[in-house]
Amino acid sequence: MSLRTTRRHVLPFAAVAVAASLLAGVAQADTSTPADPKLVADLDAILATPALANAQAGVQVIDTTTGQVVYQRGQNALLTPASVLKTVTTAAALDLLGENHVFTTQVLTTGSRYGSVLVGDVVLRGGGDPSLRPADLDDLAKQVAAAGITTVTGRVLTDATRYDSVPLGPGWAWDDEPYSYSPQISALTVAPDSEYSMDTVKVTVTPTTAGQPAKVTTFPAEAPVKFTGQITTGAAGSGNSSGVERKRGVNEISLSGSLAAGAAPVDSLVTVEGPAAYTGEVFAGSLKRAGVDVTRPAKAATGTETAQPLASHSSEPLGKLIVPMLKISNNGIAEHLIKEIGKVKGGQGTWGAGATQVNGFLKTNGLELPTGRQVDGSGLSRYDLVTPGKLTQLLDLATRKPWFKTWYDALPVAGNQERMVGGTLAARMRGTAAENNVHAKSGSMSGVDNLIGYATAPDGRRLAFSAMLNNFPGARPRFVLDAIAVRLAAGPAPAPAASAPAKAPAGGANAPAARSFQAPSATAPDQTLVPATRWEECETLGRC
Repeated sequence: MSLRTTRRHVLPFAAVAVAASLLAGVAQADTSTPADPKLVADLDAILATPALANAQAGVQVIDTTTGQVVYQRGQNALLTPASVLKTVTTAAALDLLGENHVFTTQVLTTGSRYGSVLVGDVVLRGGGDPSLRPADLDDLAKQVAAAGITTVTGRVLTDATRYDSVPLGPGWAWDDEPYSYSPQISALTVAPDSEYSMDTVKVTVTPTTAGQPAKVTTFPAEAPVKFTGQITTGAAGSGNSSGVERKRGVNEISLSGSLAAGAAPVDSLVTVEGPAAYTGEVFAGSLKRAGVDVTRPAKAATGTETAQPLASHSSEPLGKLIVPMLKISNNGIAEHLIKEIGKVKGGQGTWGAGATQVNGFLKTNGLELPTGRQVDGSGLSRYDLVTPGKLTQLLDLATRKPWFKTWYDALPVAGNQERMVGGTLAARMRGTAAENNVHAKSGSMSGVDNLIGYATAPDGRRLAFSAMLNNFPGARPRFVLDAIAVRLAAGPAPAPAASAPAKAPAGGANAPAARSFQAPSATAPDQTLVPATRWEECETLGRC
């Protein structure tokens, strides 16, 4: 069957009742004559593994040259996408905002100038930049000083009114809030690192002398956090049991445990309550270092102040910002993109307005049914629902868009160990035909493990695939996803020589079949169950 000749599907993005008819037969394989019976047999065998007993699997593979579906099973099942939803958000952002869209942070002034004295306030107006860093605030402060201002009689006013004031997405887990993968979202925010972990403070623990408290520092130093408890310095070789945990709802970080004398410093990223206020404090510190004295404490702006522009900073273009977003699955960038889409195209910087615009993008491009639900940009919410068929159709559509190369290159590349190339797939499928071939986005949380993207077959065909595993308890059967991707990249295994009949797998007829398609030397991903963590970002960052 060809997607070029079948009815297109749309993904509505409001809470919807899902018709039972859409779920009928979702576990059935495509009944049309397969284009490649061997591929169908191999993927069926992979999915027959006992590791998926009682779980739900949805898979679809499309030849993007012809639009032909070459494999599908459970393609219309509504499943939890986790971070593979970022492909929808980025595709819509590239199409609706453009690769060259930038986010601009401004400094404005109220009141009047009298020589080097500003009798008024300095306004730091957020433009939704998800990549703003302390060094950028330093540059803005230097522009203020270069304009001849040395004294501000008023305050730093923080203006985050470009987006709404709702900091956390619908359905986000409350117990994720302290962790860097679940930042509060604001049009004015700051990130302490080059990977744009917005709304976080870097806490560095450095051991001192055994028996003495460890040294604890923050970057930026102005972060409005306080510490309780203590991390002690343990005996040399005693290991690391240090704990750095923010209490929910307050900027209080609890310290515990110990770090061995002589050990390397340990960094943790911890979210901060009130991103705009946090950014204002950092900017006030930047002004002070630049020689500008601000008389009064920072406070929130109303967004209605009469102010004159003085300085500005623009982000990298969108086409570059999606690289860390997709490579290392940066949730904050994804949420800024959906709110920015809502602001630019719908006049409101909200999750709802952004989702409505993304829905419009899909509808305009003919992706009409089956139904689904998107409530955020990153996939952090368990309210999100999408079908494998929807995602594969999006992958197919993207190949015909002018921004495709930018998007394709931004996807993680299997087995490539460079951080901003392999990303979340850097350690996966190494030594297989998928290495440096498969470009794909992963997505996982408890009971969810997904992989969608592209594999180039040995004959040069670009295959788009969506493989989604939901509703399994305990460890993740990740080898199933990797085996599917490797099979697409490797093609069928060569037939065994007539003089050497194939050896039956150990364990009899009910043994897992995921290796059945592999050549003796090559490329089977290890059938290892991966310990479950909440999010792939958590796993990648090592801060679960």
